[in-house]
Amino acid sequence: MKRTTIGLDLAKRVFQVHAVEVNTGEMVRVALKRSQVLRFFANREPAVVAMEACGSAQYWARELLKLGHEVRLITAQFVRPFVKTNKTDAADAEGIWEAAQRPGMRYVALKSEEQQAVLGLHRLREQRVKMRNMLVNQLHGLMAEFGVALPKGWTVMLKQAGELLADSERSPIPALLRGALLEQIEQVRALSDQVKGLERQIGAWQRRAEDCQRIAAIPGVGVLTATAAVATIGDARSFRSGREFAAFLGLVPRQSGTGGRVKLLGISKRGDRYLRTLLIHGARTVLSWQRRPGRELDPWLKGLLARRAPNVVIVALANKMARTIWALLAHGRTFQRGFGQAAACTAA
Repeated sequence: MKRTTIGLDLAKRVFQVHAVEVNTGEMVRVALKRSQVLRFFANREPAVVAMEACGSAQYWARELLKLGHEVRLITAQFVRPFVKTNKTDAADAEGIWEAAQRPGMRYVALKSEEQQAVLGLHRLREQRVKMRNMLVNQLHGLMAEFGVALPKGWTVMLKQAGELLADSERSPIPALLRGALLEQIEQVRALSDQVKGLERQIGAWQRRAEDCQRIAAIPGVGVLTATAAVATIGDARSFRSGREFAAFLGLVPRQSGTGGRVKLLGISKRGDRYLRTLLIHGARTVLSWQRRPGRELDPWLKGLLARRAPNVVIVALANKMARTIWALLAHGRTFQRGFGQAAACTAA
């Protein structure tokens, strides 16, 4: 029996429902308070519930799955073209309902509570690192105003700045400002301790997760990249191919063309910027390590470097790493160095 499709517009307090009953053709438009949502869906036959992939969407998806419904999460940019009138809750719910019935629509993978928790740790760590960088840069600038040039490395800089500020006779910083700067140094150290604590929690989860350990064997994929990738992907089989996963991360070229002529531009930079950044940093590390004296450069990278700029090669390597991650997760494989060359030789 065909299930009824329901469009659900999420909110903090008032949720909007839009549906057309399959059997009767009756249109249902209901505004629900937060406390009424689960009760409403518990009293309905199993249906296809579509929502925008926004804040709290993963929570509501898990709750609706427990009630026997099929849940589809749609990116907001794919819903917007189907909103025909002014932007209201009712119009949004109808647009979600319309988008969910398109045969070529792409959906966001559902995540478990554990995967969301790991991503939460990553977000907290990212915020602490940004705050630490802001405080360190401000410390550089304020002390430079009084003729003090601090070294670049923040650990060495903190030590030198602390010693200089503690010495009231030798310090060129006025006493009025000195105490506040010492407090800022302590804030930077406290943030560093918090970052290390969050990294220990992420590392502990990585050691327990088999998928993380398998993809961590890929050169350039460390603890942060492995855990962020597994938590972000959810079910790898929700992507049809490694290229689709790379496109999800914005690591493929944008396309522009007409009249049958398509021009490839720079990478699209769509999707998860955090994971894309981790992959690019990992690719840069791999390339830097292989280009050191006494080490042999991968033939594929060597060929790319002969005709492309280093940054282009780094992004290409990040794309290859993303595809490899998808292949290992989707097919349950382990990483084998030189797998592509061995397969090509066997085929020949």
